[in-house]
Amino acid sequence: MKTVLMVAEKPSLAQSLAKIISKDSMNSRKGFNGACSIHEFSTTFPPTEEFAKFKFTSVCGHVMGLDFFGKYNAWDKVDPAELFDAPTLKKEATPSLKMPNFLEKEAKGCDYLVLWLDCDKEGENICFEVIDAVRCAINVDVNFKKTVFRAKFSAITESEIMRAFFNLGHPNKNEALSVDARQEFDLRVGCAFTRFQTKFFQDKYGDLDSTLISFGPCQTPTLGFCVERHDKIQSFKPEPFWIISATLCLDGKLLNVDWDKGHVFDKEISQLFLSMAKKFGSAKLIDIQRKEKTKSRPQALNTVEMLRVASSGLGMSPHHTMQVAERLYTQGYISYPRTETTSYADSFDLIGALKLQISSPVWGAEVKRLLDHGILKPKKGHDAGDHPPITPMKMATETDIGSEYWRLYDYITRHFIATVSMCDDCKYLLTTFIFTIGNEKFTCCNTTLVDPGYTKVMPWQAIAENDVKTEFCKVGDMYSIEELKLVENHTSAPDYLTESELISLMEKHCIGTDASIPVHINNISERNYVTVTSGRRLVPTNLGIVLVHGYQKIDHDLVKATMRASIEKQFNLIAQGQANFEEVLQHGILIFKSKFKYFVEHINLMDELFEVNFSSLADSGKPLSRCGKCHRYMKFVQSKPCRLHCSSCDETLNLPQNANVRIYKELKCPLDDYELLYCTTGSKGKSFIFCPYCFNDPPFPEMKKGMGCNECLHPTCPHSLSKTRLTECLECDSGSLVLDLNSMPKWRVICNRCSMLINLFEGANKLTLVDDLCQECGSSIVEVHYKEKSPFSDNQSVRKGCIFCDTEFSNLVKIDRARSSRPANYKRGRGGRGGRGGRGKPKQPKDKMARLAAYFV
Repeated sequence: MKTVLMVAEKPSLAQSLAKIISKDSMNSRKGFNGACSIHEFSTTFPPTEEFAKFKFTSVCGHVMGLDFFGKYNAWDKVDPAELFDAPTLKKEATPSLKMPNFLEKEAKGCDYLVLWLDCDKEGENICFEVIDAVRCAINVDVNFKKTVFRAKFSAITESEIMRAFFNLGHPNKNEALSVDARQEFDLRVGCAFTRFQTKFFQDKYGDLDSTLISFGPCQTPTLGFCVERHDKIQSFKPEPFWIISATLCLDGKLLNVDWDKGHVFDKEISQLFLSMAKKFGSAKLIDIQRKEKTKSRPQALNTVEMLRVASSGLGMSPHHTMQVAERLYTQGYISYPRTETTSYADSFDLIGALKLQISSPVWGAEVKRLLDHGILKPKKGHDAGDHPPITPMKMATETDIGSEYWRLYDYITRHFIATVSMCDDCKYLLTTFIFTIGNEKFTCCNTTLVDPGYTKVMPWQAIAENDVKTEFCKVGDMYSIEELKLVENHTSAPDYLTESELISLMEKHCIGTDASIPVHINNISERNYVTVTSGRRLVPTNLGIVLVHGYQKIDHDLVKATMRASIEKQFNLIAQGQANFEEVLQHGILIFKSKFKYFVEHINLMDELFEVNFSSLADSGKPLSRCGKCHRYMKFVQSKPCRLHCSSCDETLNLPQNANVRIYKELKCPLDDYELLYCTTGSKGKSFIFCPYCFNDPPFPEMKKGMGCNECLHPTCPHSLSKTRLTECLECDSGSLVLDLNSMPKWRVICNRCSMLINLFEGANKLTLVDDLCQECGSSIVEVHYKEKSPFSDNQSVRKGCIFCDTEFSNLVKIDRARSSRPANYKRGRGGRGGRGGRGKPKQPKDKMARLAAYFV
């Protein structure tokens, strides 16, 4: 019997698809990587029409990621200009998952591969990452036509999945190549500009308040839109204008009417018009114009419109909206949420989608009326040829999915019902009353709802009716003037861009895709280029404004949307098979390589703006600890990134980010004479002692940047790993449990790599590690001292033993978790070989984890 390996993009998706295809008759097991399960069943394989065994598993997003070769990742050792030509390689996207090994293992003995990745360009790219991982393991050489198949689907429903299963195609190499081109282009351009300007400005200024001064071919034009609106607001000069305000009395009720001329910028002329009108004591109704108007029902929903409405109407950021939409999709509640299409295909089962909502307690009655009386065909929109519009695929209630997910699901479903509403457009009657006071015309309008149409389902778009009743008015009637005066107003500046408006601008100028637009907006917010204020308006920060103005002074193309849009068109030509991958990529890189060279040569133009807006490092921060070279106090710069700066030596040292840092007992590192510091993230956070110089420049080859004293291999320092190590970590493979020397009286042992934390011997006034090792588990023996109220059965104030094996210690030890204080860019390295006192790492019994788990329970 043949074996088929099927791969989805997420574990939850693999489970849902396997349940549908196997008709909920499958056996599941965990993969060796712990993240992905394998669901096994047997059924007929459509391409061969033979009964086969199936293994359905998944990846967790991209299997591989593009990166530079090792030495080119060292910011301090490589000129950023080299990155435009530096060799790249594909690395595991998440090394801890060991995804290529996992896929290769599961592919052994399999005869076919079916790819169920998301049906967009990124999904096609992941298809070929999976193919490369299983190429050597699958029984038959990978041949697109005979061995590898691609499932195309847009919703997690039984009918849609089974349709895809019985109509398998093949992956699209051109679309995958277009993603490769975009990845490499963005990597080279983004890294080169980001590294250069980050190093240049962070080494000079102390209050930038951003860990990364990043540049992105899409991100920077996105920021440019926000700063452009800011510049218009700042340069705006209000102008006075005048209007004639008139109030009439209609059957005892006051009615405000609008001057037909609108407003006049010359006060004397306005005054003249007012004087002429005041000669008349009444107003005459000369005409009543009635016109029926319509408000069109919406087109089918695509991603950009969903993001716009979620931001403006639901108060959800685009990034969060996509996270919620993806969750709704993987749970089968909506169709694929990344689509540019606003038109349903003729074959789409609109009736079937509506029937799913008939039992809804919210809109079920409206759906039943639609089904009883017939639906209208949705309006024709744009067909991008990717996926159908976003559509509800399963009925849900707020109780089923929770309030946060319900808000978006509620909007998506109401939008869908409105597109097929038999009530069609919203209709209302607009009545305009035209009055004259002398030669001046005044008008007022009355709105009367004729047919609410689709707004029954989307009430937030309903037409508001006027309160003023004017049915009794007829042409020729005269009305007394209650008030006639000149009112002065001023033109007002435009407001800051909302997220909704920014999304529209990005779509119009082809900046990003429906999938990446939320990412770019989120990036400029996270990197302190804009702040989100009330109404989800994007106000540029000082840093964001200075960056854009600096780019404009050097090379306006770096901010212009047209540059990225033209390159994006070239990438799309690759996807369509109309352009060569290598030619398009090299052409784009060559353009930005020359721009980068010009940018570096003229960076002083941007620096002039930074000098005016930011403080130098020497003028920032407050004294904290002494420099190991000049022994003068270094300043602690707390703004992002957190740093130590020595003005005398002109040296800057990075510190752990998002953590509290303080001096540690004025002790010094025996290697470089810098004063030691103590870092913690809170009462349950990871805490460790570190030397700021060793933190940036590790003294031993086995050490990585960002390590503290509890990972230092110094043989005699009392704070090093050799003197504080208790045993290997109970959870991670490479960490060691070390004694936190500054945790008294709430003593604790922490892992120097992961979040493992053990609280022990609270209230003890002294805790030390002795040179002896436990004979049972190989851990270091501890010696604990109590001044009074000893917790031990024999009332001894001093006791030695193993915290894992000594029964007297069992009630005094508790496993906990910590919030890591590692820098965001910290990469876990291999630990040193030395144990306490230079001895090798003791070998642990194989059943240690099981025994310890039972012990702590």
